[in-house]
Amino acid sequence: MAEQRMLKFVKVARDMPSKRQAEERRGDFHEIYREFAEAKAAEQASRCSQCGVPYCQSHCPLHNNIPDWLKLTAEGRLREAYELSQATNTFPEICGRICPQDRLCEGNCVIEQSGHGTVTIGAIEKYITDTAWEEGWVLPVTPLAEREESVGVIGAGPGGLAAADALRKAGFRVTVYDRHDRSGGLLVYGIPGFKLEKEVVVRRNKQLADGGVEFVLNCDVGKDVSFADLRQKHDAILIATGVYKSRDLGGPGSGLKGIVRAIDYLTASNRKSFGDDVPEFASGELNAEGRRVVVIGGGDTAMDCVRTAIRQGATSVKCLYRRDRANMPGSQREVANAEEEGVEFAWLTAPKGFTGEEAVAGVRVGRMRLGAPDASGRQSPEEIPDADYTEPAELVIKALGFEPEELPRLWDVDGLEVTRWGTVKADFMTKQTSLEGVFAVGDIVRGASLVVWAIRDGREAADSIIAHLNAQASIAAE
Repeated sequence: MAEQRMLKFVKVARDMPSKRQAEERRGDFHEIYREFAEAKAAEQASRCSQCGVPYCQSHCPLHNNIPDWLKLTAEGRLREAYELSQATNTFPEICGRICPQDRLCEGNCVIEQSGHGTVTIGAIEKYITDTAWEEGWVLPVTPLAEREESVGVIGAGPGGLAAADALRKAGFRVTVYDRHDRSGGLLVYGIPGFKLEKEVVVRRNKQLADGGVEFVLNCDVGKDVSFADLRQKHDAILIATGVYKSRDLGGPGSGLKGIVRAIDYLTASNRKSFGDDVPEFASGELNAEGRRVVVIGGGDTAMDCVRTAIRQGATSVKCLYRRDRANMPGSQREVANAEEEGVEFAWLTAPKGFTGEEAVAGVRVGRMRLGAPDASGRQSPEEIPDADYTEPAELVIKALGFEPEELPRLWDVDGLEVTRWGTVKADFMTKQTSLEGVFAVGDIVRGASLVVWAIRDGREAADSIIAHLNAQASIAAE
């Protein structure tokens, strides 16, 4: 019934001749759309088999109680569904939008595995939390009691924010430091707005600030404030900086204009959506409009780049990846979305150099084939001799992944141990580093990973910090 009303309303609204009439019906549209969305959410949620072994839950890094909040949604008990979802996930509306559900919960749904199509878990998670915001069920953090101890969180990405939320609920004074002018990390500047609307992140930041979390932005640790000073100021420190150092690509012509990093390209696009003045976008340096675009890489960042370029009005968008589709590290759902939008994928191809005088005019491409497996078990790509060709391009975006910055050197800190990959060493269970009272979470420990893993790490680190500070308080009281 709701679907029929929705279709009828869309037809009526399309045929309306005047803007005034459309404005008059806006309230009706919202009401009908809400009814339609609620009906679809209940319909999808009711498909959950409530199986004895909930693989969806076990394959979620947060171990969200998915079957139970699906059941509550099917019964129309949305507030209870939201509260159950929020109990294990600090940002369910964000995960509902950007988690690769096809590789996690939905990909392991029993109904999906039986060939009947998965329950749309992510869409339902998004819907119940958006409803919670609309209804005013999401409230600022209100600790039962205030604590004297303070915690400094370095990095305002999902791991740092998840920890800040939990620590503030426990009553600690929390200050979050970030080098950028907005809180959110890659949620704000790395993920495109068509996947994650920026107001969704902004309202979470406001909720944390309203609950007493202090944000110190435009603050680059090691330059604007020293790591030693932060350790002196706070009773515990959490490192949640993420990884922002882009992997580079050499070869002839690699210094030509028009060859840019994915993080710079996506940041410019997101800043533009905020209404910021972005000279590099205005000049065309980081704008794909009217240009032939080649994106190099096969991960989720590459998919964000190709889909952004399509929306900016690129003449053509091609993605080069050195393995085949089956071995692509990014979400297959994202690949399918990109193909539907007009992106062309060139599998088993790798750049060997670039052509052009001052600005890039093409990518010299080598054709590849899959050979013997590498150390990870994946087949290693190897070049096919004498099979090169040139791919025309006026904008080349390098989406080759991210590496950690050298924090001990940048922060001038002794004793902070790192791995051979440059990630910070932290205890698997407690998240504590080699420095007393200093913890680390997220990509700076794992390497580039998923938002949902950062949230889990942040929540677990908060528990460890609380235990550490409680132990310190007990010692002081003796």
